[in-house]
Amino acid sequence: MRSARTLVAGVLAVSVVALAPPQAAEAHHRHGADDPTVISDWNRYAVEALVGDPSLPVKAPIEVYLYSAFAQVAVYNAVVGIEGGYRPYHFREKAPRHASSQAAAAAAAHRVLVTYSPARQAVLDGHYAESLKAIPDGRSKTEGMEYGERAAAALIASRVGDGRNGDVRWNPAKPTAPGVWQPTPPSAAPFSAPWLGYVRPLMIRSGDQFDPGPPPAMTSRRYAHDFNEVKDYGAIGSTVRTSAMTASAQFFSGNPVVQFTTALQDQAHKRGLDIADAARLFAAAHMSLADASIAIWWTKHHYGFWRPLTAIRNAGTDGNKATTADPSWTPAIEGMPVPLPSRETPPYPDYVSGYNGVMGAFTQALRDVLGTRHLDLVLTSTASPGEVRTYDQGRDALQQVIDARVWLGLHFRFADTAAAAMGRQVAHEGLEDNLQPTHSDR
Repeated sequence: MRSARTLVAGVLAVSVVALAPPQAAEAHHRHGADDPTVISDWNRYAVEALVGDPSLPVKAPIEVYLYSAFAQVAVYNAVVGIEGGYRPYHFREKAPRHASSQAAAAAAAHRVLVTYSPARQAVLDGHYAESLKAIPDGRSKTEGMEYGERAAAALIASRVGDGRNGDVRWNPAKPTAPGVWQPTPPSAAPFSAPWLGYVRPLMIRSGDQFDPGPPPAMTSRRYAHDFNEVKDYGAIGSTVRTSAMTASAQFFSGNPVVQFTTALQDQAHKRGLDIADAARLFAAAHMSLADASIAIWWTKHHYGFWRPLTAIRNAGTDGNKATTADPSWTPAIEGMPVPLPSRETPPYPDYVSGYNGVMGAFTQALRDVLGTRHLDLVLTSTASPGEVRTYDQGRDALQQVIDARVWLGLHFRFADTAAAAMGRQVAHEGLEDNLQPTHSDR
């Protein structure tokens, strides 16, 4: 077994062979007039549509990562197929020489989103009409729209039979055994989207490629240490958690996909990325987020480890003399001023942490694509209205998320550190073979 600590050390030791930064491929781009804000706009429209889709939250909010990635892949293929500079993602259809990449981006995103979120078509149609108004009528616009539609159709066809919504269930042999995940109060909701870990990824081979190994044995010192930490610092009425810790916990108790969307928009704007570089950045980030989600869900389903809430209330069964049960223990998240269902333990196992996994993937993707560890990363919280935090490096943000999820009472620290390492590995290794520069125009 590779422990979470060993796994983190291994990831940190990996030499970062960064993808060429945006300026390296800029000379190969064919157009300069196409407005790159279309990339940010449609990323925002995608997240708004998917988060607001009445069918997805019923199934699983985690699906937003997957469908956002589908949209960004189609946009990326539509843009770089026209602009050149980077290798398309499994898409070889030649673009008309004078097609508008701006029109292609809007068409590709629109087609993917109305396919996977038909309930939001009216809103998406309105956004599409507005996007097209900004582009002069003519052959370039028409050919761009047609090419974007083809890029979207290819992506949609490629995802048929990829394992989404498959018949995967949570049926442990001993559902109430010590260490086994159980639905948690107050809602006691069933395992959300257990099929996700078995979906065909976009860049990595499979959900189990970065298997971190099992969590620490419940009789181990590591387990007892992390158990007592979350019991003390993650309780709703904790007397050791400081006000600063509570503020940080609340900051990272909201919706991370919305947080990532605003951060990407800020990165594209302040770095002055052109349309091809922006399309690549957004695709790299969202493909990494989707694959990290798949790897995280495989791990959750495979190991099915209980949450702190269940563990602390039932500590008398874990066989560890250094842990003590508290039948009334309640996680701090339940006292946070956030709307339900965010104000409770999420309906899936502890190991490994979802938020830390996607944050690891997101920050590593930015580092690899931008070619720098100095990200000047700006994050906005959806749970602390108006609060913004800025981080020089991704590891700074990642450490705060690791701490925050413990202080919320949601995770053991070993679940957080293992997830962070997994997310970084997924992004780094996935991007080594995808979205690379071509170093030549078409």
